[in-house]
Amino acid sequence: MNYELLKRFGSFFILCLVQALILNQIHLFGVATPLLFVYFVITFRRNYPKWAILVWCFLMGICVDIFANTPGVAAGSLTLVGAIQPYLLEVFTPRDSAEDMPPTIRTMGVAKYVYYASLLTLILTLTFFALEAFSFFNWQQWLWSTGSSFLLTIVLVLAIGNLFDRKQ
Repeated sequence: MNYELLKRFGSFFILCLVQALILNQIHLFGVATPLLFVYFVITFRRNYPKWAILVWCFLMGICVDIFANTPGVAAGSLTLVGAIQPYLLEVFTPRDSAEDMPPTIRTMGVAKYVYYASLLTLILTLTFFALEAFSFFNWQQWLWSTGSSFLLTIVLVLAIGNLFDRKQ
């Protein structure tokens, strides 16, 4: 078995457990819920097969949905983010970078990594809470949930990205 695949399985398992056991229980001010499972999508290398990204994202979303009792919400939103990720990564990577470059703060630079991670996180939170609400009658609640969850999630994503980047 490939070491990269083993690392991917490990991060899948750890992120599922952390999201299910800890982060799904956090609702700051009744609106902010961290959606850290987006970090799984952010870490896919450049030129990773697009079909594999979609399969991984769908499986991660289904696991989160099972534990959070949100039927299809996480799977749908994470699969959308997985479909967008390769194209968004190409926008933020330098043209002369390696074909299998991992998206980290060190390889992309701080500003580009923050923009890249922020866009993916924003797309995830927008679609997640839009699918969860499934209506815009209470648009203020949707806006508060999306904005606060985005801020909480991006802080966690950048902290974990910085921690793992220093470790390597």
